[in-house]
Amino acid sequence: MADGVKPRVRVPDEATAGEVIQIKTLISHPMESGQRRDDDGNLIPRSIINRFTVEFGGESVIDVALEPAISSNPYFEFEATVPSSGTFVFTWYDDDGDVYTEEKTVTVA
Repeated sequence: MADGVKPRVRVPDEATAGEVIQIKTLISHPMESGQRRDDDGNLIPRSIINRFTVEFGGESVIDVALEPAISSNPYFEFEATVPSSGTFVFTWYDDDGDVYTEEKTVTVA
């Protein structure tokens, strides 16, 4: 498990039916490629977020495969249409098997 991994998500609390909202996500993660060496000359094991998914109401909104070349602390910003009140589920998958999840609810007024 990577140290200090923390997901952050910004989603509006309220929207109108059919409104397109802006979503911002950031996860604090070192994204080690497995090619760098520590101070003693040993390879630092690979540890990257290799997949990021978002679901709303059980339906896939976004599904991204990430490669070792992505920078540390991956940031995503995208738009989604909100048809009704519901919960967004954000999931980041790490090489070491760890899964980080964050949920945000949007209320349609």
